Amino acid sequence: MTDSDDFMQTMELREHLVREVAREVEDGRVLAALRAVPRHRFVPEHTFDAAYTDRPLPIGFGATISQPTVVGMMSEALELDGTERILEIGTGSGYQTAVLSLLAAEVDTIEVIPELAGRARKILSDIHCRNVHVHVGDGWKGLPERAPFDRIVVTAAPDHLPEELVDELAEGGLLVVPVGPQTRDQRLERHRKLRGELVREDLGAVRFVPMVHTRAHVR
Repeated sequence: MTDSDDFMQTMELREHLVREVAREVEDGRVLAALRAVPRHRFVPEHTFDAAYTDRPLPIGFGATISQPTVVGMMSEALELDGTERILEIGTGSGYQTAVLSLLAAEVDTIEVIPELAGRARKILSDIHCRNVHVHVGDGWKGLPERAPFDRIVVTAAPDHLPEELVDELAEGGLLVVPVGPQTRDQRLERHRKLRGELVREDLGAVRFVPMVHTRAHVR
């Protein structure tokens, strides 16, 4: 996924970051993916030291690259074995997308801000994420022409669960999403679709930027 110079230059920082994340994340495949993804490539305006701290960082347009521990927790919650088709709502920097690309068969990801989508698409191509498709559009609508998806993960917080995403989730699939208003902590929820109905689990309090609408056409 990365060239040897980048890997050697950041290897110690990556290992330290993975040790931090491992306090909350147990899945060995997820930890290996976090170790493999060159996080600094997604935040070129920040130093290597900053890129490999366990905290979110600004990436412009009011967006952030997610905290690695949160990326690890959400990836682990998806229970991936490498065969799944994933829909990600909120590409952002593309960092979570890159991690998912190492854990699943195929990833479709939607970003509302065209500039972020374009930047993420280039970085993901540069680091050879061949099983990723970046789209620009309204995440509330999902990607019906590509549905159903085995897994759906949302990286921004809607104030309620979007029905369109529920419809696009395959039977037996998992939807991981932070839900709630910006006035308080949201709850990270995992929904499993069984016989057409959702079974909800509460995975704890989180803070995410709001999930917004756009009239842009998904492409």
